[in-house]
Amino acid sequence: MVFVLALGAAPAQAQTITVTIEKMMFTPAEVTAGPGETVEWVNKDIFAHTATVDGSFEVIIPPGKSASIEFKGSRSVDY
Repeated sequence: MVFVLALGAAPAQAQTITVTIEKMMFTPAEVTAGPGETVEWVNKDIFAHTATVDGSFEVIIPPGKSASIEFKGSRSVDY
């Protein structure tokens, strides 16, 4: 998985980018979010998943639930 935080100022209207987890696949596999934008993971599998960046964050997504994180800075990360 690749997660890219775009450089620049916060968008005029912050967006929520949705990543669906189903059958062990994250779709889309690569997302780009700018500062102030939110990424929401929707878990359609029957077991928990995580979205993890070493030293930065770990989002636990329970089965049948969603979880999200708002990004403040600008950088590229693999998760």
